[in-house]
Amino acid sequence: MSDPLDTDPLDTEEARALRDAVRALLTRRSGPEAVRAAMASPLGYDDKLWSTLCEQIGVAALAIPEHYGGAGAGLAEVCVVLAELGRTLTPAPMLGSAVLCGEALLRTGNDEACERLLPGIAAGTTVAALAWSGADGRWTPALTASATGLDGRAHYVLDGDTADVLLAVARTDDGFGLFEVPLDGVRRERATTLDPTRRLAVVECASTPARRLDAGGYASQVGLLHDTAVVAVAAEQTGAAARALELTVEYTKQRRQFGRAIGSFQALKHRMADVHVHVEAARSALYAALVDGDAEAVLTAKVVCGEAFAHAAAEMIQLHGGIAITWEHDAHLYFKRAHGTALLFGDAELSR
Repeated sequence: MSDPLDTDPLDTEEARALRDAVRALLTRRSGPEAVRAAMASPLGYDDKLWSTLCEQIGVAALAIPEHYGGAGAGLAEVCVVLAELGRTLTPAPMLGSAVLCGEALLRTGNDEACERLLPGIAAGTTVAALAWSGADGRWTPALTASATGLDGRAHYVLDGDTADVLLAVARTDDGFGLFEVPLDGVRRERATTLDPTRRLAVVECASTPARRLDAGGYASQVGLLHDTAVVAVAAEQTGAAARALELTVEYTKQRRQFGRAIGSFQALKHRMADVHVHVEAARSALYAALVDGDAEAVLTAKVVCGEAFAHAAAEMIQLHGGIAITWEHDAHLYFKRAHGTALLFGDAELSR
């Protein structure tokens, strides 16, 4: 009888079926032109594509329990979807709304709040945003709660300027708390980002009345919430790194120089082999983070997957030559996503 730990949670029969379904839909609906149109749209993503992903495949419902309108799956299934979204750089509120906010709500143990907010998040009809870190990007709350309300400026809020529901992790007298913040009580401003495929915002509170959702002791949940976010991003990075390598290999087979395909030159073969090793290391690190789940495995995934994506994107630029630095080519989008994502939820150097 095989050991359960020998089973890759990202390569089960169910995971493969989910991956195939998401990839088939994104292949039809999220090509390069569609991605550029989505990132230039008012929402920063294609709401029709997002609705289709939620209605036909149920991506937003995966990690939400069935009694809250979800599918009752787990983080591994979420990672399968995020890896596919990363492959195509598809802008979507999956990470911020379905993963981050869904997990934050579930960890409050507040049935009323979960019953009220999670069904809409699971259906994809409600987009939620979580305000958390300050300008330094570290995983420490930028907002402070007092008797008069919430005060402070939260940066890097995923879909924060367009979300229907705003949640915030804030400092409290007893540590940390999760708050539901009225949209009319805050200032929300879209931030200019390096990565045009990732919508971020600044949320400013000034004595903003907010409803606390947890019953206390939420500080113990903050680290676990951070781990979930880091693993989710690692999955996205792994999928994007693999696709950047695929596109680079395809190009080197087509581009000819000195009468032969440039991919046949030994020097380029070695460079692409190095990227392949990094991608496989990223897959292994992601597997370990999902199976082991301890803090060291999670932080290792953050570093290894981030480095793999940055390496793959950099080589994609170099091996595509001059066309890779033009706006018309997608290589620069992978490069920008790699560097922007590496700083999300904390600097990888701090993790190291």
